[in-house]
Amino acid sequence: MATSRKTTTGAKPAAAKASAHGAQMEDMQKAFAQPLKEMGERLQNMNLGTAASAIAASRRKDLEAMVKANQKAYQGLQSVVARQTEMLRNSIAEWQSTVKTMPGGDAKQNIAKLDEMGRASFKRALDDIRELAEMAAKSQADAFEIVRGRIEENVEEVREMLKPGKK
Repeated sequence: MATSRKTTTGAKPAAAKASAHGAQMEDMQKAFAQPLKEMGERLQNMNLGTAASAIAASRRKDLEAMVKANQKAYQGLQSVVARQTEMLRNSIAEWQSTVKTMPGGDAKQNIAKLDEMGRASFKRALDDIRELAEMAAKSQADAFEIVRGRIEENVEEVREMLKPGKK
């Protein structure tokens, strides 16, 4: 009998804890479900014709933003390629000019001149690579900015559509 008293006494606090835990879970479920329920009600109350045209207009704007972003990226790529081509032409012209102006007799002087020109060309090549990387990064940043702006517009459009009382 002493055992049954301990079990009964120990069961009461455990049952109370389980009941409190169950109530907390129910409160959390309500807190989570309420915003979804409200959004569902707003969606049901929306005029579907208006919503469909708003969605179609929004998708059209999405496509326009993607086309703009792709154009920016393509223009940036064209600029990088054009600049690379210009750099290559300048480098070839410089080497040709140096070779033509080299005196034919003194090999030491010719080697020294070629060495100096090679070092200068290497430094210029590093500067050119940096310039091209900056051009490409700016082009991609511009394209991304177009897409980011459109995402912000999408979020705002959805907010407006789901405002209470909006039909």
